[in-house]
Amino acid sequence: MTTRPVRTAAATTGAFALLAASALGALPASADDVAAVPSGVMLAPYYTDLDLTGDRQVTQTDLDVVAEHLGETTASPGWSAVATADVDADGVITVTDLAAVSGRMIYDDGPFDLIEATTVDMQAAMNAGVTTSVEITQAYIDRIAAYDSTVVPGGARPLSSIITVNDKALAAAAAADTVRASQGMTSMLLGVPVAVKDNYDTLDMPTTGGCGCWDANQTSTDAAMVGGLRAEGAVILAKASLDEFAYGFVSEFSAFQPAGSTRLVASPYDTTKSAGGSSGGTGSSVSANLAGIGFGTDTGGSIRIPSTYNQLVGVRPTVGLTSRDGIIPLALSQDTGGPMTRSVTDAAVALDAVVGIDPADPVTLEQTGKVPESYTASLDVDALDGARIGFVPSMIGTNPTNVRLWAQTRATLESLGATVVEITPPAQFAAVLNEGSGSTNEFKHDLAVYVQNHLAPEVTSRTITDIVASGAFVTSRTGIYQQRDAVTEDTYQAWAGPLGTHTAQIEAGHVLVTSMMDSQDLDAIAYPSGTPYGTQGTNMRLSPNTGMPAVTVPMGQAIPADGTTPGAGVNLELLGRDYSEGDLLGLAYSFEQATHLRTTPALYGALD
Repeated sequence: MTTRPVRTAAATTGAFALLAASALGALPASADDVAAVPSGVMLAPYYTDLDLTGDRQVTQTDLDVVAEHLGETTASPGWSAVATADVDADGVITVTDLAAVSGRMIYDDGPFDLIEATTVDMQAAMNAGVTTSVEITQAYIDRIAAYDSTVVPGGARPLSSIITVNDKALAAAAAADTVRASQGMTSMLLGVPVAVKDNYDTLDMPTTGGCGCWDANQTSTDAAMVGGLRAEGAVILAKASLDEFAYGFVSEFSAFQPAGSTRLVASPYDTTKSAGGSSGGTGSSVSANLAGIGFGTDTGGSIRIPSTYNQLVGVRPTVGLTSRDGIIPLALSQDTGGPMTRSVTDAAVALDAVVGIDPADPVTLEQTGKVPESYTASLDVDALDGARIGFVPSMIGTNPTNVRLWAQTRATLESLGATVVEITPPAQFAAVLNEGSGSTNEFKHDLAVYVQNHLAPEVTSRTITDIVASGAFVTSRTGIYQQRDAVTEDTYQAWAGPLGTHTAQIEAGHVLVTSMMDSQDLDAIAYPSGTPYGTQGTNMRLSPNTGMPAVTVPMGQAIPADGTTPGAGVNLELLGRDYSEGDLLGLAYSFEQATHLRTTPALYGALD
């Protein structure tokens, strides 16, 4: 997989107490190493625009420059070297300016709280020596052990969000700590624990697809996206549970269960409810703070549904932005992998690590010249100012929670400077939303390719017929498996081949929706990702039936007066043109920073 250059960063969440130490040159011993790391992409613009040394990061070296110029004015000979640091624009470099520059370093020597910790929080604490990747990783492992398989007080059933914990995670964390000690922070993911859906190949854990029939599937390689995460120094912490072979929205799986037995993934907000699917384990575990960042896959809603159920940010990328090689497929006409996180910043950081051209997935060749150096550069609180956001009234629906939250959201978007445009779609728009998933007609064909290229030779269930014969699957779905097995190659080609009806409809949908956006000069189309623990019409079909990207972000929770499910989350989804993930993340970030609508699951607080 060909990726962009490694990204580096050094900026802070802004501990003002750093000022005195930095003025005395009393930063950690690794500060010089951080400054010496080759320049890369930083968290922009907040963490980069006070850089004085040209390496696109704020480090001890920048603070030294400011300290050397304290007291100088616009009339001083060396003013040009430090003018950027005159944050208050009073024409003189003061301690106030030094404090402002120090506040752009990722460095925080205050207490570290794992609950809701972002990548910036983790990096700041690790850079300051307050904690280490080993300690953070162990804390997540402890939380999984305490919470995932246990019915907590006030709960109804276990989360069941994790299938396998990586027994090599602590070694990977120790390696990340060694890199930090010698080179500084080489990536925003260095030492950050990540859970990936158990349909991503990992060379250090089995890849089951959620099916007991594949418990022995220990692959010899990583999925391309997992390789990207490891290259950035991320710690692959665990494999998250999923709906078996990513088929449905309830996240029922049989992996590592007695034949005929299954488990269901629960939402950490209400364990009587599903975490959604098919990436339900990723959604549940990240929301309950059992992992730092998560990755799922989405064919017809499988990132966005669990994101809305679990109040997360989810990214369904353009088909072609992330490689599917090494991921168990459901329907490659619509499959795509992406991050699920507690913040938009984390989603942008995570997405940076996994994009790139991969010859093993030829569709990724389409991204050439369309991918920014970093998605973090789009994180602008003013991104909505001047934006044009369209909506189709029928996609809002009539659910009382959705109606109320959409009214609030529209008002918020407009207060932030966006123009919200009501769209009357053309008649053909219904066909876009009503086109079915390829999960029936494509599964047998696409699974056979994975079996040939990736499935471990020890696995004996190598066809759908074998899977059913094994009895080690969700047996209530026997009829579904038999229906898939009956699909012939001719049926597949007529559906998903070059001249297939599904292929043609996806292209028609792409052209139609792009034209709708162009005609209204829209930056995005907005709609609810679901309802309280449910789906909203065919909204989830818009992105997969066009191949266009979507970002979903919390927009609030149900209240008793709605008559739905109090406390249940509903997300706002933003759909954009091909490869506009940066723009969508910027819009979502602007909305998130103005609202902060995600809540922390009360049942899964800090461990004693």
